[in-house]
Amino acid sequence: MKFILYTEEADERPIFITGNFNIWNPKDLRYQLAQIDQNNYYIEISDEFLPDIVEFKFTKGGWENVELDKYGSITPNKKVQKSEGSISHTVEKWRFNWGPFKKEFFPIVEIISEEFYIPQLERHRKVWALLPYDYYVSDKKYPVLYLQDAQNLFNEGSPYGNWEIDKKLSILAEYGRGDVIIIAIEHGSEERIKEYIFDNDNVANGSEGKKYIRFITDTLKPFVDEHYRTKRDRENTGIGGSSLGALISIYSGFLYPEVYSKLLIFSPSLWVEPNNNFPMMSFRVPFKTKIYLYGGEQEGSKMVKRIQVFENYLKRWEKKNLFDFEFKTNINPEGSHNEFYWSQEFPRAIEWLFYNNTENPVEVTPHQDTIEN
Repeated sequence: MKFILYTEEADERPIFITGNFNIWNPKDLRYQLAQIDQNNYYIEISDEFLPDIVEFKFTKGGWENVELDKYGSITPNKKVQKSEGSISHTVEKWRFNWGPFKKEFFPIVEIISEEFYIPQLERHRKVWALLPYDYYVSDKKYPVLYLQDAQNLFNEGSPYGNWEIDKKLSILAEYGRGDVIIIAIEHGSEERIKEYIFDNDNVANGSEGKKYIRFITDTLKPFVDEHYRTKRDRENTGIGGSSLGALISIYSGFLYPEVYSKLLIFSPSLWVEPNNNFPMMSFRVPFKTKIYLYGGEQEGSKMVKRIQVFENYLKRWEKKNLFDFEFKTNINPEGSHNEFYWSQEFPRAIEWLFYNNTENPVEVTPHQDTIEN
C-alpha cells in the first residue's frame, strides 16, 4: 500500500507514519517517509505488514510533534481499507513540544504557603499546588504527585528554563488525563544539595535527606490531605524529580513504600550511589511500585549505563520478594541534562504512572466530564 503525504508546514524534521501496524511507535525508522520535494512525501508498505483496516497518523518523530488540523487541534486517526491500494493525506500543521496549549484546560495554580514550616529542618519553604482545571466545580478526589525543584517546573525566571508542567497538564486534561494534583516544593537554594543527599557526607557535609523525606511524608502530605480533596492511599500517591531531586525521590519510595506507589525518576544522580546502596524497608507482603525511569544519551557517558545497572539491581531486590516493581524505562538518544527534555517526558510519565499504561495521550478520546475515578 502506498501513502502519499502533502504537508503545508515544511521543515527539516523527518516524517514518520505510525499506526495499528507498528504498535503506534511514533518514531519507527522502518516507517520514515521518503521526501519528493519540500512539501511532498511518500512511503510504500508491503500489504503483509498491514491489517485489513489500517489506522494511522503522521508524526515528526514523537507524539509531542504529531499532526494537527488548521486550527491547531489533534486530528482523529485516519482509517482506510488495505484494499484501496493507495491513500493521499494532507497535514496542515504540526505540534511542537506538545503545543499549542488551550488555556481553558490549564491547572489552577495556588501557593500553599510562602513559608511552609519544615519542623524536621527548622526552616521554611515555598510550596505550590497545581490543581486540575475543574477542581472547584467538581467534587472529585484526586491522586497526588509530589515533585522537587518547583522553581524549575513552571513559571518563568529559572536560569535553566522549566518543565512547563502547567502547559503539559493542560494537554493531558484536554484528553481526559489531567486529574492529578501536583504538589511542587521549592528547593532550598544553597541548602538544596544537603537536602537532596540522603546520607553521604562525602558529597554534602551534613546531608539532610532523611529529614527532608520525613518532612514530605510526615508533615506536608498530611497537610495536603487535610486541605485538598485527595485520594490518600498509596495507590494514588507518587513522588518524583530530576537529577538530585530524582535521587531523593528514589530514597523516599524505598523507605516509605507504604506511602508512595509511583516514582517519577528523570536523569537521577546515581553517581552519588554508584553501588546502589539504597536502604529498603522489608515487609511481609511486597508493595507493588511503578517506576518511570528516563535518561538521555547526551547527559554524559555514564548516565544511561547507571540507569540500566540501577534497573537490574532493583530486579534482584524483586527476586528476594522485597518489592514488586513495574518499570518503564525511556532513553532519549538526543536528550541532554536539562529541563527541555524533562518537559517533553513529563506527559508520558504522568500517563504511564496514573492512567493504565496508555502510551499515547493524543490517541485518547476527550471525555473530560465523564472520567471515572
